[in-house]
Amino acid sequence: MAGRTVIAVPYHLDEHLPGLEFVLPPDQVVTADLAPAGGIWDRLAPLQSAVAGAVSAAAADGSCPVVVSGDCFTALGVVAGIQAAGAAAGQASGIVWFDAHGDVQTPETTASGYVAGMPLRLLTGYRPELIAGRLGLRPVPEEHIVLAGARDLDPPEASYLAGSAIRQCDVAGLTAADLPGVPLYVHVDFDVLDPGEVPGVRFPTPGGPTAGELAGALATLLATGRVAAITLACTWYPGSAAAARLSPLIEQALAGGV
Repeated sequence: MAGRTVIAVPYHLDEHLPGLEFVLPPDQVVTADLAPAGGIWDRLAPLQSAVAGAVSAAAADGSCPVVVSGDCFTALGVVAGIQAAGAAAGQASGIVWFDAHGDVQTPETTASGYVAGMPLRLLTGYRPELIAGRLGLRPVPEEHIVLAGARDLDPPEASYLAGSAIRQCDVAGLTAADLPGVPLYVHVDFDVLDPGEVPGVRFPTPGGPTAGELAGALATLLATGRVAAITLACTWYPGSAAAARLSPLIEQALAGGV
């Protein structure tokens, strides 16, 4: 992979956050005209389509797209973009998802209606008519997914994961043996870290790994040579000191691989 292209998506769902600080300086910024009316899926579709286009173009040029965003929902556009880039760019047919939460809620199970708690479930092919079908997104098999660091699961999420083929592990315990033997999309929600490591995060969850342990896990993934794209979900409020604190470590972690 010839270098990286950092793509910024300064949104939390459909809320534009031009002041959001990212852990990496972007090479380009993706914005979109969101539908002024309609439901959340209609408003998010143009933005995720724009993300998919930017990611596909970067991957087709031979670089590794590294997307910095304000939420986890951007993963849908990233995976759609990698898939659209084709086999020459390394189709992202596996996922390693670092998150304190499961992100496997559905519109039927969520108590809050928060759609950023659903992207991993949508990536498996659940109800593609909501948004995945509009992006041309193909389902990722559950057996090709690793969920690392999840410790705040609602009962419907725990029930789904218990019966699914998704593999769960600790961040510090992640090894190459845990990984599917396919090209990988790596998703990092920084709330996977212990709250003491990441000030201002939207959904702090105690008991997480250190930033150093996360960096070690990223190094393990990059050493495979199979990472097709990365998302770094900077899920903190604008004005937080988290980006400045984490940036040097993330730069170092990625330097050897992308």
